[in-house]
Amino acid sequence: MGAGHHHHDETERRLGLTFTITMAVLAAELAGGYISNSLALLSDAGHVFTDAFALGLSLAAARFSRRPQDSKATYGYHRVGILAAVINGLSLLVIACVIFVESYKRFSSPPDVDLSVMMPVAALGFAANLLMMRVLGGGHTDLNVRSAWLHVMGDTLSSGGVLVSGAVMYFTGWRYADPLASVLIGMVIITGGARVVWEALVIFLDLVPRGYDIEEVAASVVEVEGVRGVHHLHMRSLAHKRVLFSAHVWVEDQPISQAEGIRREITRVLASKGIDHVTLQFESGDLTDKGIFCAACSSGEDSHEGGKTGSCQ
Repeated sequence: MGAGHHHHDETERRLGLTFTITMAVLAAELAGGYISNSLALLSDAGHVFTDAFALGLSLAAARFSRRPQDSKATYGYHRVGILAAVINGLSLLVIACVIFVESYKRFSSPPDVDLSVMMPVAALGFAANLLMMRVLGGGHTDLNVRSAWLHVMGDTLSSGGVLVSGAVMYFTGWRYADPLASVLIGMVIITGGARVVWEALVIFLDLVPRGYDIEEVAASVVEVEGVRGVHHLHMRSLAHKRVLFSAHVWVEDQPISQAEGIRREITRVLASKGIDHVTLQFESGDLTDKGIFCAACSSGEDSHEGGKTGSCQ
């Protein structure tokens, strides 16, 4: 528990520090973009603003999702973090659209940009973003933190794009570099945002977690000695990488103390696949093959007949 707790504190500290840096960059870029009339810089500032929002949201969600289970939330509050990831992901898509619209306007009439102001501010933004990426670190399994990291990464690209477009305008006077840079940035942002939203939706819609084949999981349970069949199988994610599994297991009629060995073995088999929250219901008696899913559950019928006769293979 200690290690986990430390890990959470570390995550929050990093998010908090990144948030502080973001606010400073935001102030500088807003002023710089306004004075120099650079769209790339202003769209970058808009982006930094949503970064600050995203980081604040992720920080609040990280704090909240750590709350232990209680009588109101028997599954705990993990999904608060997933919800923050959805909101952050969607906000990335909105930002991208705003950037596209603005760039379109600028393609039709490219303005003059004051490079002496734009370049130093962009360089400052770029340096600060690199620092934030270092602070947050990549390769996150936590969707909430990853959605925040994506905002920062999109932002780093964005300020990099501003620098490149500034250099192009300085050396060639080609004014379309400014809106072109923002379009490319928008495309990168969209891809990241869409992926986070999709992964979070898989969790919210209780779809089978990525990388699991339910038929294969069912087969591995049936292979356990003493198991005659499984049905009513359900698999879902509580949060990222936290998989819940429940099933009805058909065994020979026997005392509970004997079935305990079977339960332990099934739990072990599932744990080896990374499934750690397991609920099993043992049944004995004459069971016709029902298929592994529950007919009444999927058809929404309330009748018991559906469950007995409807095979769901």
